[in-house]
Amino acid sequence: MELHVVDSHTEGEPTRLVIDGLPSLEGGVKERLAELRDAYDWIRRTICLEPRGSEVAIGAALFPPSVEDCLYDVVFMNNTGYLGMCGHGTIGVIATLAWLGRIQPGEHKLNTVAGIVKARLHDAHTVSFENVFSYRLAKDVSISVPGHGVVTGDVAYGGNWFFLVKSPPTEVVASRIPELEAFTSAVMDALWGQGVTGKAGAKIDHIEVFGPPTVTGADSKNYVLCPGKQHDRSPCGTGTSAKLACLFADGKLAEGEVLRQESIIGSLFEGSVRAAEGGVFPTIKGRAYVTGDCRLLCDQEDPFRHGIGG
Repeated sequence: MELHVVDSHTEGEPTRLVIDGLPSLEGGVKERLAELRDAYDWIRRTICLEPRGSEVAIGAALFPPSVEDCLYDVVFMNNTGYLGMCGHGTIGVIATLAWLGRIQPGEHKLNTVAGIVKARLHDAHTVSFENVFSYRLAKDVSISVPGHGVVTGDVAYGGNWFFLVKSPPTEVVASRIPELEAFTSAVMDALWGQGVTGKAGAKIDHIEVFGPPTVTGADSKNYVLCPGKQHDRSPCGTGTSAKLACLFADGKLAEGEVLRQESIIGSLFEGSVRAAEGGVFPTIKGRAYVTGDCRLLCDQEDPFRHGIGG
């Protein structure tokens, strides 16, 4: 058994796109996710976990489109499960398809579990995409976090569910990543323990904190804890979308105004919004670079052929 994958990174965050070796799955993108999860989860574990992968990497699986005018159905996955949407992954997928010669500069639609995403390939590395409808569900939600007291933040949706913390207890700089990881992990656990959820009881599985930018021209710097409790090296496309929705709701961002969001490693996304009733459609722009083209081999005698853990 083998999988043909192409690796890329988007502003520092890796994406591993499977281009050959997937099973033929019928139905829409949600049905395909369900069958991957229930019958073929070894694919996710193989591409996202050691010894072939990394707990940081996001996997992406392409299927023929189930919606007219879309290039593909795409299912995103990580070290612990599956994602409704992935912003950096969308940029990585589009840049990889360009590298493969499958698309040219212009607009291209991807059908994700969260909805249809309109991407634009500007050049070999630069991609923007209009994300799914994003909005703030609740403002100034306070929770009790062991070791940190009362923590206040907003619950918002940007393709995934986020808790955006108002005032983190430590600087948002790379040298403080261990402290940031411990704090955001404690916040995530407290949200789950205290029953704070997204719409219809959806689990809030991303925590985002902010601090002053360190890169010239940036407006904000963030640290984002993702499912599996790994942090995003990029500024996080869905997290930036959630922040844009909150800023717009507060009257702090005008329609079409550009926000430059810096990541914990100093990379940048540009974000803006198109207003809609009850929320926004964010546009996120960033760069991706192909880093590898390889075949993952799964020897039947290898006890770790489908990954370690996960």
